[in-house]
Amino acid sequence: MAIIETEAALHEAHRDNHTHRDVTGGWLRPAVFGAMDGLVSNLALMTGVAGGDAGHRTLVLSGLAGLAAGAFSMAAGEYTSVASQREMVEAELDVERRQLRRHPEDEEAELAALYEARGVDRDLARAVAGQLSRDPELALEIHAREELGVDPGDLPSPLVAAVSSFGSFALGALLPVLPYLLGATALWPALLLAFLGLFLCGAVVARVTARTWWYSGLRQLALGGAAAGVTYALGTLFGTAVG
Repeated sequence: MAIIETEAALHEAHRDNHTHRDVTGGWLRPAVFGAMDGLVSNLALMTGVAGGDAGHRTLVLSGLAGLAAGAFSMAAGEYTSVASQREMVEAELDVERRQLRRHPEDEEAELAALYEARGVDRDLARAVAGQLSRDPELALEIHAREELGVDPGDLPSPLVAAVSSFGSFALGALLPVLPYLLGATALWPALLLAFLGLFLCGAVVARVTARTWWYSGLRQLALGGAAAGVTYALGTLFGTAVG
């Protein structure tokens, strides 16, 4: 009895501990990186304009223009990219669907050979392939997973990708502009809020990496701060030259 209870406890401990993080990042990764992209690019744009000794109105307009242009560009690019990828996958699924309809025996033999190549016994591989091939939709799903590496029922939506990219980029790009919209007249409140946002974005990224939150936060803060510093120096240089 004691041995059975010990084994049960070990199985339960293994089940509780044998979990993995989402290595793809799920929705968190694109959302955070979209916001980070908007934050860094708009912060760099505004510090560059500020380095050129532009007036308050010009600086605010530059920030708002950078937010709108970057968000629309990200949305359009993401929509086109995802739509093109989805259309290509759907075309390949149509090819596979026709092959399953016209040559079911060949497709079943192909699936069995694939399982056999992975170490399954020949008879078992044929039996599994035969059972899976009875349902055309299930057979299509299995072939798509094995041959194309996609799930036909879980294809990405171009519209969702575009809207999420627009929103995350705009949210990040808003941070350096927000203090000016609330009445600030100096650059330092925008820098302070942007640097805080950079650190928080980096800390959130640590959820899908093996790094500690403070390391990821400081790394992103350093990269964003370097971008802002370089563009400020370039703005100062070019502003003097133009002036």
